[in-house]
Amino acid sequence: MIKTRLLKMLHESTIYVAMEIVYQWLALICQIVVVNRLACIVAKTYEKQITADDFGIALGIIIVAVLLKTLFERLYIKASYMASVDVKKVIRQKIYEKLHQLGSSYTNYVPSSQIIQMMGEGVEQLEIYFGKYISQFIYALLAPITLFIYLYQYSFKAAIILLVMVPLIPVVIMVVMKIAKKILDKYFQIYYGLADTFLEKLHGMTTLKLYQADGKAADDMDKEAERFRRVTMKVLSMQLNSTIVMDIISYLGAAIGIVLALVEFKNNNIGLYETIMFLLLSAEFFLPMRLLVSYFHIGMNGMKAADRMFEFMDIELPYQGSEVLSDDPVEISFSGVDFSVNDRDILKDISCSIAPGKITAIVGGSGSGKSTIVKLIRKQYVGYKGEINVDGHELREINEASLMSHMAVVSLESYIFSGTVRDNLLMVDSTKSDDELREVLAQVNLLDEFERQGGLDYVLKEGGSNISGGQKQRLALARALLKDCNLYIFDEATSNIDVESEEAIMEAIYAWRKDRTVLLVTHRLENAVRADQIIVLEKGRVAERGTHEELLRHGCVYHDLFCSQAALERYAKEGQNA
Repeated sequence: MIKTRLLKMLHESTIYVAMEIVYQWLALICQIVVVNRLACIVAKTYEKQITADDFGIALGIIIVAVLLKTLFERLYIKASYMASVDVKKVIRQKIYEKLHQLGSSYTNYVPSSQIIQMMGEGVEQLEIYFGKYISQFIYALLAPITLFIYLYQYSFKAAIILLVMVPLIPVVIMVVMKIAKKILDKYFQIYYGLADTFLEKLHGMTTLKLYQADGKAADDMDKEAERFRRVTMKVLSMQLNSTIVMDIISYLGAAIGIVLALVEFKNNNIGLYETIMFLLLSAEFFLPMRLLVSYFHIGMNGMKAADRMFEFMDIELPYQGSEVLSDDPVEISFSGVDFSVNDRDILKDISCSIAPGKITAIVGGSGSGKSTIVKLIRKQYVGYKGEINVDGHELREINEASLMSHMAVVSLESYIFSGTVRDNLLMVDSTKSDDELREVLAQVNLLDEFERQGGLDYVLKEGGSNISGGQKQRLALARALLKDCNLYIFDEATSNIDVESEEAIMEAIYAWRKDRTVLLVTHRLENAVRADQIIVLEKGRVAERGTHEELLRHGCVYHDLFCSQAALERYAKEGQNA
């Protein structure tokens, strides 16, 4: 019931667990002192041998012992709190470090919903497990031994009976665990499944509402919740039955110890003082173990949370690579690259190059593989066949940290953090002045809009929920432009943006190019007209490549796409003017 690996991981935090055990043990010693003096007062009073001095001294000792016991109990609570805080900090840091090691491709190994659950509820369960359960488990073993060492000198027979009865409780726990293993496995399987489903439905609530599928989603959640309720009732029933059995053992053990002490007293083997000691301390043998039983469910949750976390921590890291990119403009070349997902071919025999210091546009219909190429370059997708060379190095051999430091990406996945506009921009480079920030906002046609709302001090909500989709996209673009790097990737950077802002953004991108390598992925071919090279994808293959004029002259895929799109835009414009 104790995860030794967890203790090793949190070795610095175990000092607080040790402090919890020590404070509980010291509180027990104080309890023994209180009972000792009470028994002494009662015995001497009954025997009419007590004096005022004896009573005063005993009462003073009792008061001091009670105060110390209260102090130790408060210190125990504080140590428990410190252990819990430390556990949350350390484990979340460990999970974050593992995510950082997995890199941008972490979703290939574990779903985001599981990460959220593990960082939230999973850590909370481990907090209670580490902060309460482990110390109680050790103390529940230590307390009976301490009481036995103290009481056996008065009546070995009664003390040994009490000590022998205590291990029956963990034995019952082990038996219950053996019997209930299947129920508990099913319980946690349904429990985590319900949590994953809930997070998925929560994240997709807008889409569910949009397609009026929220009713069916609610019904599905109800069914899963009902399954969870039923298995929970089975677990609670099992726990209730085991609690009853353990209560019987506890009370029976205490009763046997008390009866033996009374028999010993009747036979004049022990006096009234010793008998009172046994009467008052017999229950203390079983209370720590009884409290441990109340933590049984917490312990099981913590064990399962630890197992889930260690499964994540044990994920084999992808090869990190050791090559480092230079500060020169980046050249990227694909040679015979194939990529598939679940046996479905996405890219087939891709061979092309992205010239350094130039703008290369990748265009094509939906599902042609444009974004897949970007994700391969970013190492979000791994397991491709063929070769991808970046700056003369095979992509697999390039250290991801070096790759990310030389790259800026704007896509539909670009995230806006809660905080001011300034905070979101300075995360790229904290040395930038307000004038530089305003300049880049002006380049993406955002400055006037934000100035009316507080300028750089305008507070954005999580995910940029208080600004429009177009504003979020332009802010992400401004943030990318602030990064002084060699490779810029704009993956549908002008989606959800009005025509006027789109034109301003494209002007900013083309003006920003200088000696940098720019990869422009776009569905709107008008944005690719001025590119130095256009790569046209069709069904995962390179259909053709060249400049805008060259591709139009060929009269093939690009020509057909461009003419069709131009006709649609003219039709839409005529409709607006009408």
